Amino acid sequence: MSDDAQKIKSIIGEFISKNALSDGIDTARIQENWSSIMGENISAYTKEVSLQQDVLIVKLNSSVLRQELSYGKEKIIEMINKSLGKEKIKDIRFI
Repeated sequence: MSDDAQKIKSIIGEFISKNALSDGIDTARIQENWSSIMGENISAYTKEVSLQQDVLIVKLNSSVLRQELSYGKEKIIEMINKSLGKEKIKDIRFI
């Protein structure tokens, strides 16, 4: 990476952190990748995915699916964090 590209990356990173845009960007990335991470079947029952600090809030249409997914929370957190490239998500709430 050239020096100019490195400087631009640094400036953008500072802008994002100073303006608290990181959560919004992470939420958009999770929403964009939700289907590929969780699969089409689960995605079909998902009404909304949002991020509140380090907690992912997932609204589902199915109470049965909500219960099933709660058993695999740790694995889901791991998959989402891997897709983000950082350890952002600490917990998930299925509602």
